[in-house]
Amino acid sequence: MAFAEANDIPVLNFTGRKERTRPGVLADSPWPEPKIDQVMPLMRKAAATGRSQVVAIGVAQEYQRVFIGTKSATDTGAVWFSYQRVDRRVTCYYFYLWDTDFGPAFIKICAYFPYPGKIWFNGREWAKRQATKAGISFRELSNGFAACDDPTGLQGICDRLGPGTITVFTERWWARLPLPFTTRDRAAGYWWDISMRQIEVAKTIVFTAPRHARAFFEALAADNLDIGRLDNMEIIFNRQIRSTTRGVFRTAIDRDNDGVVVNAFYRHSRIKGPWSRSG
Repeated sequence: MAFAEANDIPVLNFTGRKERTRPGVLADSPWPEPKIDQVMPLMRKAAATGRSQVVAIGVAQEYQRVFIGTKSATDTGAVWFSYQRVDRRVTCYYFYLWDTDFGPAFIKICAYFPYPGKIWFNGREWAKRQATKAGISFRELSNGFAACDDPTGLQGICDRLGPGTITVFTERWWARLPLPFTTRDRAAGYWWDISMRQIEVAKTIVFTAPRHARAFFEALAADNLDIGRLDNMEIIFNRQIRSTTRGVFRTAIDRDNDGVVVNAFYRHSRIKGPWSRSG
């Protein structure tokens, strides 16, 4: 952990942690409830400095898709090696970041070959900072906008968030973090490609009375119970679904005091609709 020591960065041990499973929180979330209480004060302190920085480093033991090698020999003594990808519990490092453009974020790097990684950030946090720079006044929510004085300008900012913006963010932090691949590896063609693993899209609706929110919430949950039906799958996945089509077609509903989560499953894909309410 020479990088942490040299830069006076706190290290958080996430081994043996318990994940949250409430609606809106991933089961494999790197910010479980006991740990986020440690990270968020550091985030707020970093935000007050007005500069980008590594806020903390989390260390966890997690299952990852990695390569293993096996050695075999024939009766005559001939030896050969084979390689395959398997799930193994290995060490992962979470670099929790405060970025002046994106706000809170993290980059996760697995310490085992081929060193899979994950990048997380909040697009709304990015949009808030760009709106401030553009002089657009707005009233913010914890994860969105309640109102602004230039909706067209704000929409234009949101439309700018694309692959180029994300690539700039990633390259900026790759240049600062200790990585298993070196510049020499990259020059030889060994590096990461960025792809979309999960995208969460939300629409914020503000009601004038709690009873309106409750009525809308109950109707929304009821109207989406059938999103796993076959006639909808063709629209979602852009392919024909016949009686001979193999795969999983299932809708699951989880309810607790915080809200409702509706999951539609198809093969290896999942569409999740978490709704929460207040009042």
